[in-house]
Amino acid sequence: MPFVKVDDVSRKSFDYIIMGGGTAGLTAAARLTEDPSVTVLVLEAGPVENLGDSKIDLPAQFGHTLGNPQYDWAFKTVKQKHANDNQFLWGRGKGLGGSSAINFLGWVKPPAADIDAIEKLGNPGWNWADYQKYSQRSETAHLPAQEQKALYPHTYTAEFGGTSGPVQVSIPPHVHTIDKIFQPTMLNVGLKRIDDPYGGDITGTWMTSSTIDPKTWIRSYAASAYLLPNLNRPNLKVLTSVLISRVEFDEINADRKRVATGVDFVHSGVTHSAFINKEVILSTGAIKSPQILELSGIGQPEILSKIGVDLVVDLPGVGENVQEHTIVGIPHELTPGPNHETLDLLRDPGYFSKATELHAAGKGLLRFGVTSAAYFPFSIINWKEFPVLIDNLEAELATQQKSGMLPPGLEEQFRIQISALRDNAIPDCEILCFPGLNSRKVLPEANKSYVTPMVLLNHPFSRGTIHAESSDPAAPPVIDPHYFENKFDLEVLLQQIKFVCSLKDVEPWKSGVLREVTPGPNCMSDDDLRDFIKNNVSSSWHTIGSCSMLPRNKRGVVDPELKVYGTSNLRIADLSVVPLHIAAHTQATAYVIGEKVADIIKATPSYSMNSMCSAES
Repeated sequence: MPFVKVDDVSRKSFDYIIMGGGTAGLTAAARLTEDPSVTVLVLEAGPVENLGDSKIDLPAQFGHTLGNPQYDWAFKTVKQKHANDNQFLWGRGKGLGGSSAINFLGWVKPPAADIDAIEKLGNPGWNWADYQKYSQRSETAHLPAQEQKALYPHTYTAEFGGTSGPVQVSIPPHVHTIDKIFQPTMLNVGLKRIDDPYGGDITGTWMTSSTIDPKTWIRSYAASAYLLPNLNRPNLKVLTSVLISRVEFDEINADRKRVATGVDFVHSGVTHSAFINKEVILSTGAIKSPQILELSGIGQPEILSKIGVDLVVDLPGVGENVQEHTIVGIPHELTPGPNHETLDLLRDPGYFSKATELHAAGKGLLRFGVTSAAYFPFSIINWKEFPVLIDNLEAELATQQKSGMLPPGLEEQFRIQISALRDNAIPDCEILCFPGLNSRKVLPEANKSYVTPMVLLNHPFSRGTIHAESSDPAAPPVIDPHYFENKFDLEVLLQQIKFVCSLKDVEPWKSGVLREVTPGPNCMSDDDLRDFIKNNVSSSWHTIGSCSMLPRNKRGVVDPELKVYGTSNLRIADLSVVPLHIAAHTQATAYVIGEKVADIIKATPSYSMNSMCSAES
């Protein structure tokens, strides 16, 4: 068994140490240990007891683990001055599988142009064709079952899905009565139907898949897909319930780069060290990874000085360029009549207990997921002020550039974003149709059914920061996403909400929905709606950019090989390396990064030499 005690790893050496047993980390660990001559140690903060936990395994329990310290880091932002001084929960998975263990199970791949933009920013090989190769390697895509097709006429083909990957991907049973309202409405406002949204074109309306195994109807996530099938590999060791303190470095090598020699971590209040023969992979996510870099002496000198950490590598991009999807729900009460089996029913303890029994027989509401989605450009909304606001964005960019106030690397990012907006090339708008009431402010009434269209900001112009506040690894980092610092971001959500509200005049939404619960009839003006957004917006937990893959002079933290600048053997493999946000939920992308970093490492001379020596022996 790979689960070890601290004495089994303390003061011991391993070829590769992976800091973080989350989505990308476990993916990389499984792929690297396919070679029996390679030893890998995974260090994970969460408890091993989360494996097999029904709160994780059973779908349709959206949010039940959020805020619970057994499963969730439950980070919080600082007060957001452009969002009425509200603070926001940034939940992240704490346990084997990371956030793939507690997310909403959505399996969404971005438009091809979003991935190709990463290559344009100076990262050869990070393009759509490459993305699709690794994504298909990670998944097995399943067609809808006949019982689903009988309820709703699915056209999903699985043409672009993988056929033998560890992660099981399926369209789960769903609230078909809502899909029959939402999908035709989207067609009637001018969207096209997408039969298979996994080939790089997501602009239209379609049914999204979830990471649910259709044979068992339980969650398929990094721990169940990549770790559990490989438990018997003697070259894989996993230590849980540890807090990573820092990466230790030797002196500068002949290439004038710092060499990582070990990892310090805390277990049961005692600090231990494990040593590195070859490389260390930082895979603790977009929130923890910049903090651990700073605790290790990599980052901005002024930040390190403030927390009392000696400088190892001067790297100004650490903790910068943070981008996050924000989301706002607009709950609606459904018209009485159809038998809507919405997720609101699971709030009743008696119903939940019965649903648990049904799930054991492969039936019931606990198998359900969020299925209906629509992605589209602003031309669908007919936003009259849109051209003027784009002109304003370009004017602001020119002014900042001329004044020298624009941080390195941002000009290229903003130009890609502005160009895509002008060309309607990327679906900036997203509506995710949640089959129930999803709101921070109101609860459902008994014997009523609800649907919540949720609008997302997919390509924010605001840029945030994440930095260590203390040299204590147990202290949370300071998270400041700078929500709505760029006013365009607020206007994007405003126009999407107005678009959702306008659906009351479009069939079959008009007949299927009884009333808008919030913001409601008392929220009429644009200023009222802006205030509603500031008080009701949530994070989508899709943070990227805090350790961006960009050229070093553009505030990059890692190169296209995911190696941290100024080091010879430290890589980062998580969503923090994505330099520009994508119009997609980020789970599939995290698996791509884990798969790709393993291939990158396998192609290095040190790995190849290790395998050659093993074969000769």
